[in-house]
Amino acid sequence: MTKINLVPTPGYLLIEPAEAAMKTDSGIYLPDSASSEKPQKGKVLAVGGEEVLDSGKTRKSPVKVGDVVIYKKWGGSEVKVGTKEYLFAKFDDILAVEK
Repeated sequence: MTKINLVPTPGYLLIEPAEAAMKTDSGIYLPDSASSEKPQKGKVLAVGGEEVLDSGKTRKSPVKVGDVVIYKKWGGSEVKVGTKEYLFAKFDDILAVEK
């Protein structure tokens, strides 16, 4: 695993998106052209500091490093480091934590 020197700003998470499925549950292999949908699931690599809300209160991250999360389809900002893509997502972009 490559060391990443990216630290999210307050209110953001750094997520490593899961690889797109190349095989269906029934065992059928999919061609590259079939996987146009990007995954909405990934592993949290880093957590920014507490988010400061408009009211002046702060909000802690809903997740921790290592959690696998489901995030909004159009949420976050992608960034490419070398050949790997990562996602910076707001705390609000997290829909669920996989248990």
